[in-house]
Amino acid sequence: MPAEDDASIVVHLDELLRRRGMTMTELADRIGLTLANVSILKTGKAKAIRFSTLAAICRELECQPGDLLGYEGE
Repeated sequence: MPAEDDASIVVHLDELLRRRGMTMTELADRIGLTLANVSILKTGKAKAIRFSTLAAICRELECQPGDLLGYEGE
């Protein structure tokens, strides 16, 4: 069984927001999430993301899921 602590999914939301000149508050309003939940996602504390949320973020930030999420192994 692979060790779960050595690898993680990273979220590049901060970088995408900066590139688009958009605030977390603006994104939260556009996708219908609370600012607290966008913050949890941005800081990498989220344990999961719904496909509908991922699609909404990609729509508003004009990006692909791979631009938002990455994988960091050991």
